[in-house]
Amino acid sequence: MTTKHSVPGDPAERIRIKRIYETAGSEDGHRILIDRLWPRGMSKEHARLDGWEKGVAPSDDLRKWFQHKSERWAEFQERYRAELKEKDSELDALAAIARSGTLTLLYGAADEEHNNAVVLREVLLEREKQRDTGNE
Repeated sequence: MTTKHSVPGDPAERIRIKRIYETAGSEDGHRILIDRLWPRGMSKEHARLDGWEKGVAPSDDLRKWFQHKSERWAEFQERYRAELKEKDSELDALAAIARSGTLTLLYGAADEEHNNAVVLREVLLEREKQRDTGNE
């Protein structure tokens, strides 16, 4: 279901993740940094951000516990999802951006498979699926 304010198409194509150190491109759409800390060695000019949503980043305690250790990935996902349950307004704002065009969630971690952007994208896609099926 699309509203008159939505861009048609699969949300999975409109919600992307990208390492902030990769070159920005026009296909990125809205570029939103979702880390709590500014990425090391990255200038604000080079980042080309449209926003910085620290509020959806993992808490400092969770970030420090995880340390991007793959053996902690499953538990990190559970804990981070629990934190995101308290972030409805921030998630709604990101989802609204994605409904109007492409949203690229930017992260600084070196591990491209085990990071908060992967989890956040999944959560946003799940919310959009629930919204589309009317199960909010």
